[in-house]
Amino acid sequence: MAKTGTTTQGLRAAIERSGYYPTLVAEAVQAAVGGEPVVSYLVHQETTFDANEVRRHVTVLVLTGTRFIVSHTDEQAADATSPSPYATTSTESVKLGRISSVVLSRVVANPESYTPGQLPREVVLTIGWGAVARLDLEPASCGDPNCDADHGYTGSSTADDLSLRVSEAGDGPDSVRETLAFAQALSEATAATGSAR
Repeated sequence: MAKTGTTTQGLRAAIERSGYYPTLVAEAVQAAVGGEPVVSYLVHQETTFDANEVRRHVTVLVLTGTRFIVSHTDEQAADATSPSPYATTSTESVKLGRISSVVLSRVVANPESYTPGQLPREVVLTIGWGAVARLDLEPASCGDPNCDADHGYTGSSTADDLSLRVSEAGDGPDSVRETLAFAQALSEATAATGSAR
């Protein structure tokens, strides 16, 4: 379930509609946003299956005039550290100038008959600001099948701070549209911030 919009009241209402610990989530998001006006937001609730457990979590993305805020809340079952179930919520506030990439991947069915404005079947929004990077390494080779020399390693580093997948089948067409709208607002904001430097 994704909800997007442009007001603080709309953000609070979207968090309430998600039904996922709305008081906890709203308080954490409001503390991070502070008094800044909300330019755009996206509320995305996801259910995952982990072994024998069904786990839910919610991600709230907020764009203000100066910052990108991400809040994530997970629920946890009772375990050795806690006799009762509990939730963990975290927020991160990133200055728009620090955002290095906004990647929007679209999956379109029957691309040969694609028409402008057609809704993708799935979108993946990936946002990078340098807090987390993934390093993929593999042994390097020279191409000679008989060579047994050590050529070191080769690999790539990928910024991977946040990745959010929304599908028409799992989340509904409105959620896909809302993710596209938020991605566009964030891309435009980062472009404006980049040109102001």
